[in-house]
Amino acid sequence: MSTDATKKALFNFAIKHADDRLILGHRLAEWCSAAPILEEDIAMSNIALDLLGQSVLFLKYAAELENSNHTEDDLAYLRTEKEFRNALLCEQNTDDFAYAIARQFFFDVYDYYLMEALSKSTDEQIRGIAEKSVKEAKYHLRHSSEWMLRLGDGTEESHKRIAEAVEFLWMYTGELFETDGDDDLLKSEGIIPDLSGLKAKWYESVSQLLTKATLDVPSIDLFMQSGGRKGYHTENLGHILSDMQYLRRLYPDAKW
Repeated sequence: MSTDATKKALFNFAIKHADDRLILGHRLAEWCSAAPILEEDIAMSNIALDLLGQSVLFLKYAAELENSNHTEDDLAYLRTEKEFRNALLCEQNTDDFAYAIARQFFFDVYDYYLMEALSKSTDEQIRGIAEKSVKEAKYHLRHSSEWMLRLGDGTEESHKRIAEAVEFLWMYTGELFETDGDDDLLKSEGIIPDLSGLKAKWYESVSQLLTKATLDVPSIDLFMQSGGRKGYHTENLGHILSDMQYLRRLYPDAKW
């Protein structure tokens, strides 16, 4: 690691991707005991645990880079809403199973290509996290892709619901590929990939699957919501954090 600027950029990068996985994992965990079949109940819970594990790895690295005696638990439970940097897609409330699957599918395609590219990172710790996570990301993508096909090419009702979910959640997908000065610096040092290149792969894969599922493919140029990467969130995140952080804030010294 060459400079303090690189260290700061890496911290911000680790926080963003830890927050994506922490918040999406929390959303998936809400389906524990509520999925339509028992096997799916277990699958969604396992994927939530995978995402939580990946988040812990990124948060540990962020705490190491920050070097201020914070732990991964401090970063997860003691930051405020405005300090979270997850993409808005990850925090969207999905009471309907079709919305949960569409949200997961959009993220899984992105996550698979991102982890695959980060497996070639020049940063040893980022490369290690990615090499471990890409195997899980591949499984997650296969799982959500199969559900997209079942719902899209299923009954009239399942097709209607998944089509509505795709249409609603599409406007949150563009933020996944937003970059800033930190990303530009890390890219120049070979630590992270060119996200614009990932966006093209993402759109191609998503388009092929949606077509196979007999669903319309939205344009990649439609208006996209933004703000999560800068700390501007929907009301959903406040509700998530009130659940997730309540115990730690009430009993800050509690141990399992």
